Amino acid sequence: MPILFSILTILLAGCRSLDTSTADAQLDRGEYYDAQRNYRKVYNRLTKRNQRARRGEIARKLAICHTRLNQPARASLMLRNAIRYGQDDPQITLMLGQSLQREGKYAEAMKIYEEYTACHGPDAEATAGIEGCKLALGKENGTRYRVKRAKTINMHRSDYSPAFAGSDFDRIYFTSTNNHSSGREHSGITGMKNGDIWMSARNERGEWIRPEPAEGNINSEHDEGAAAFSPDGRTMYFTRSRQEHDRTTGLEIWMSQRRDAQWDEPVPFEFETCDTICSYAHPSVSPDGRWLYFASNIPGGQGGYDLWRVSLDRGGAPVNLGSSINTPGNEMFPSVRDNDTFYFSSDGHPGLGGLDIFKATRNGTDWKVINMLSPINSEADDFGIVFGKGESGFFSSNRNDARGYDHIYEFELPDLSIDITGYVCDTEEYAVPGAMIRIVGDDGSNRRTHARDDGSFSFTLNPGVRYAMLASAEGYMNARQEFTSDNVEEDALYEVIFTLAPVNRPIVIENIFYDYNKASLRPESREALDSLANVMKENPTITIRLSSHTDRIGSDHYNLRLSELRAESVVDYLINKAGIDPRRLSTKGYGKSQPKTVTPRLFRQFPQFQEGTALTADYIDSLENEQDRTIADQINRRTEFEITSVDFY
Repeated sequence: MPILFSILTILLAGCRSLDTSTADAQLDRGEYYDAQRNYRKVYNRLTKRNQRARRGEIARKLAICHTRLNQPARASLMLRNAIRYGQDDPQITLMLGQSLQREGKYAEAMKIYEEYTACHGPDAEATAGIEGCKLALGKENGTRYRVKRAKTINMHRSDYSPAFAGSDFDRIYFTSTNNHSSGREHSGITGMKNGDIWMSARNERGEWIRPEPAEGNINSEHDEGAAAFSPDGRTMYFTRSRQEHDRTTGLEIWMSQRRDAQWDEPVPFEFETCDTICSYAHPSVSPDGRWLYFASNIPGGQGGYDLWRVSLDRGGAPVNLGSSINTPGNEMFPSVRDNDTFYFSSDGHPGLGGLDIFKATRNGTDWKVINMLSPINSEADDFGIVFGKGESGFFSSNRNDARGYDHIYEFELPDLSIDITGYVCDTEEYAVPGAMIRIVGDDGSNRRTHARDDGSFSFTLNPGVRYAMLASAEGYMNARQEFTSDNVEEDALYEVIFTLAPVNRPIVIENIFYDYNKASLRPESREALDSLANVMKENPTITIRLSSHTDRIGSDHYNLRLSELRAESVVDYLINKAGIDPRRLSTKGYGKSQPKTVTPRLFRQFPQFQEGTALTADYIDSLENEQDRTIADQINRRTEFEITSVDFY
């Protein structure tokens, strides 16, 4: 008889071990950590062939728990098992795509989404998933933000939802489940302690000190977190989660006043209309203190959690932010930056995985929503962003943590490096050291610098500004350029070269052509001569002398006369075709008496001739290559102009 009793006891214990009613109740209450532990015990005991359907059902529930615990790899495994054991619910396929996406397996996730769509037709979640995977795989998925985990603030468990108190940005509050929090030793929801609100402040060196629990009576045995503050930092709004054994865990918004460096006993925030079976969470106050934004699943939204707001001045019923913000998924953790810009997290808009952070800017009476992309967003949950000074601040993420713990990350948008470098040279590409360069922008900027010994200079620019630049040096004519710097999202470097025309030094006019043995200009010379005419029109006080040179072939007398006629042909064109006052023009023919010396410009074009070499008849005759002799003669056949005065009136 005692033996029979022992056998019955063992059998009854085995039956109880296969009962999931406790785990089901925990799942209904949102106690995901405790539920997955109990489901796992049953799942591991279901080994017989006729228990496959039961095993598939529990695998599906385990997947839900692991998803809620931010453990996508475990969730994906359980979803595959659920499918293998005969669970053919289309929702499981969709969940598998979402879980793979949260692992960063975008190509595989997109294939699952497409299979789901082919079998069951498109829906909002699958479409958002496909678009999010394409976004993640696209080249445009990246910004200049820099992100790193905040070392001092994080405390080895889940730390999330940072918020600044006041406008000095020297105190930051956040939620932590670290072992020193005052809540329960174990939360059935997360497996950690309930969250408390903690605070860190900057020391005199601007460094964040070791966090401490928020002063006063904010924290309790319940779960507190996601704090927000009035503009003066004297009123705190936060979320409290009260777990009760016989009901689903609900979220409420509470508030507390700061007095004598302490936070008073908090009280519930009273909504004019409040559905007690719904949740209200993640408060954020507008910078003018007039509106309280929050997340809630109250009826009248788009589905899941929506973003709402309520007037702190007038009260009244909460107002839904509309379909441009809210989706059938979840929109949470609003962070209001100004009256026309706020940030929030969503798993309903196309994103990289899990919750992504989005920026909403007012567009008339509506909102334009854009994804903040990588590295702000990742395949994991990214949420609870808050801005401090400029484009810097903190946000929360469970990226790179297999346990699913949240951590606080710092971010900053470094200043764009937009520079312009340049070089000032003369018409023969000799550097003009000491030249002054002035740059004036339509943003009101006005700066100047001097060229270095090698003629180089540089300026730092602002994006989207139209600039006018002027280079000047003694003995040279001024040169001017205009350009607009692009509205770039990456560092940029522009280059500019100023070529200054020297005064009282000959300048070669490129591309002046004559028929052989004639002084008449060929038609293709027109462009170069028109350019010279424009220089004279832009500088109406200068006078110039046109000089012409020939090659070494022929007699001195013949070449001298030919060069004079060619110079006169240029003057005739400038007077008759371009309308230049003849009093500003004079001519000189040099024949073959002034062979050209190789300048840096000529050396760059014809490196077979050393810089500084005079192309005399003897030098050219010494060249072995006939083609080089021809080129040297072409260089000597030239027309130049020289500025003779700058005070013609």
